[in-house]
Amino acid sequence: MTRSRSGLEDYRSRVRGCLFGGAVGDALGAPVEFMTLDGIRAEHGPAGVREYVADYADGSPRHGLVTDDTQMTLFSVEGLIRAGVRQDRGLGFNPLGVVHHAYLRWFETQTLQEPSGHPDGWLREERWLYARRAPGDTCLNALGRGAGTPDRPYGTAAENDSKGCGGVMRSAPFGLLPPEGAPGDAYIFTIAAQAAGLTHGHPTGRLASGALALLIHRLVAGDDLRTALDAAMVELRGHESHEETDAALDQALRAAATEPVSAETVEGLGGGWIAEEALAIAVYAALVHPEPEEFTDALALAVTHSGDSDSTGAVCGNVLGALHGETALPPELTFEVEGRGTIGQLADDFVWEFTEGNRLHDDYGPPSRWTRRYPGG
Repeated sequence: MTRSRSGLEDYRSRVRGCLFGGAVGDALGAPVEFMTLDGIRAEHGPAGVREYVADYADGSPRHGLVTDDTQMTLFSVEGLIRAGVRQDRGLGFNPLGVVHHAYLRWFETQTLQEPSGHPDGWLREERWLYARRAPGDTCLNALGRGAGTPDRPYGTAAENDSKGCGGVMRSAPFGLLPPEGAPGDAYIFTIAAQAAGLTHGHPTGRLASGALALLIHRLVAGDDLRTALDAAMVELRGHESHEETDAALDQALRAAATEPVSAETVEGLGGGWIAEEALAIAVYAALVHPEPEEFTDALALAVTHSGDSDSTGAVCGNVLGALHGETALPPELTFEVEGRGTIGQLADDFVWEFTEGNRLHDDYGPPSRWTRRYPGG
């Protein structure tokens, strides 16, 4: 891919902003996920959650701990990189099965105490990922059925009717594929929807995930928030069973235009436990706080409600990070988010694979080291 230096810097900033923004929103909302709005205000004040809550589970305070939302997002990134490696080997870009395999590696982190020993890339060796942070039963049950056998090949859709937010909260990385040379908006939407369908079988769970990925993709391409959202909604309406997601996004748009900016308005959009509500809450918070200097305001609004605060915070952070790039990230939150080093490595590796892959797979460097890091499968 040919890209100017300034274009490459902008792209890298948006990729890093999206992934770090999602992790920060996740960590901000996680400690209040099961609290009521009144309880959150009583503990954190009328402005809501604007700084990390300490976790004392290990006896000393730890701040910025992320959940399965960030964990699975990182495995989405790793799966896409490994799909890129397969493409470099002449096998075509068919990420669904490769991402499914990545999610099974995440499942391993949730069911084992430590890496099992057989080499399979570097991400599954990161010990901090083996923390179990209330992963969704839908994801665990769907992935627990395994894959990679003749009866259940990689890429097989889940056999359930769930539209929980466990698909949409990990879908932003599909939108980070470079706009130049990408297969197009419809493909980004569809592959993200199919990947969500690996664990969540309801059409709304899939289509909300596709809409988020395309929203991110258009932001990375340089669209403003409303233009990117319009493009995502146009694509969404071309799919059967789009009505629930379309209605939720329409409600978010109306609320941003006509309702007070408040947690009560957020709660009018739902609890975020299901896919379309999580997307709507995140979009609403971004719409009413769209400026770079309002990043923390948007995240605080997205997590201060009686619902799935970590997921709505994560999705909002993904959106704003893709919109503004990493320089808009609030440093008071970003510097101690859990897994910061891992997130940064994956973000940069993603950019390199999809913009400078020839320098990783030919005479510029030993391909064995890169492909040991990212086996193509």
